[in-house]
Amino acid sequence: MSRIGIKPINIPAKVEVSINADNYAVVKGPKGQLEQQLPQSMSIEIDGEEIVVSRPSDNKEHRSLHGLTRTLINNMIIGVTEGFEKTLEIVGVGYRAQKQGKKLVLNLGFSHPVEMEDPQGIETVVEGSKIIIKGIDKQQVGNYAAVIRDWRRPEPYKGKGIKYSDEVVRRKAGKTGK
Repeated sequence: MSRIGIKPINIPAKVEVSINADNYAVVKGPKGQLEQQLPQSMSIEIDGEEIVVSRPSDNKEHRSLHGLTRTLINNMIIGVTEGFEKTLEIVGVGYRAQKQGKKLVLNLGFSHPVEMEDPQGIETVVEGSKIIIKGIDKQQVGNYAAVIRDWRRPEPYKGKGIKYSDEVVRRKAGKTGK
C-alpha cells in the first residue's frame, strides 16, 4: 500500500476544491487559483473537509500514480494558501543580480548581462547576493530556479556560480606544484 497515497488531505477553511468527472482539479484560495489535469485512472473523493485518493488495482502503473496524485493535490492546496519559495545564492567576485521592474538582470562574467523576464505567477526578489523566487505553483517555481541556476552552475574548484541555498558544492583540490 502506498504510504503517501492513503493519507487523506485536509482542506483548509479558506480553500475551495472542485474535481470534475475527468479528474480535472480546480483549487481556489487566498493567493490565487490553480488548475491541473490529474491521472484519470485514480478515484478522487471529497468527503467534507478531506480529500481521499484511491486506486482501482494493485498493478505497477496504478501504484506509482497513487502517491503522485495525492501529492499533486496537496501541493496545489499548499500553493494557494502559503505559496512556495526557492532561494538561490550567487558566489563569486563580480557576480551580481538586480531587479529592473519585472526583469532579473544577472552579471555572471559574460561579455553581456543576462536579462530574464519573470514568468506569469512568479515573483523574484533580490537581497544582496540572494535571489528568492516565489509563486503558488511548485513546479513552475522549481523550474524557473533551475533555469536561473543553469546560467552559471557552481564549479568545483572555487565554488563560483549560482547555487541553491541548501546545496553543498563538493570541492576538488587544485593542481599541486613541484
